[in-house]
Formats: sequence, C-alpha cells, structure tokens
Amino acid sequence: MARAQPRMYVFRYRSPQHWLDVFRTYYGPVLKTFAALPEPGQAALAEDLLELVARFNRADDGTVAAAGEYLEVVLTKR
Repeated sequence: MARAQPRMYVFRYRSPQHWLDVFRTYYGPVLKTFAALPEPGQAALAEDLLELVARFNRADDGTVAAAGEYLEVVLTKR
C-alpha cells in the first residue's frame, strides 16, 4: 500500500549569500556546475542564483525563508 501527499518545507538561511554558499559547497549538482565553469561563468551563475532566491524569498529582514514543495511517499508492506 502506498500513500503520496504533497508537503511544504521552508528553507531558512541567514542571508541569500549564506544560501548560495551552502548550496555551492555541499549540494552536488550546484558544486559540480560551479567547478565546471571558468571564473566569469561562476560569477554569472552566482548572480543568477541570488536573483532566483530573491524572487522566492518571503523574509523581509535580510534572512531567507523560501518555501519549497515536495512529495512525501509512504510505502507500507503488507
């Protein structure tokens, strides 16, 4: 038996730059993308990502609070 339910998670970071630093350092796809780019490309990507987080940021105090939806799936063995 399976149950699937959409859920929300609020990503919280100290600042947009902190968000970028965490993803650039620890999140594999972002880390690898930055590593594959020359310095001008890295700067452009960083700028684009900071613009992206600003678009979804609900906080107004300099921190980041951005909601993200995920699908929770629970399987129960019979």
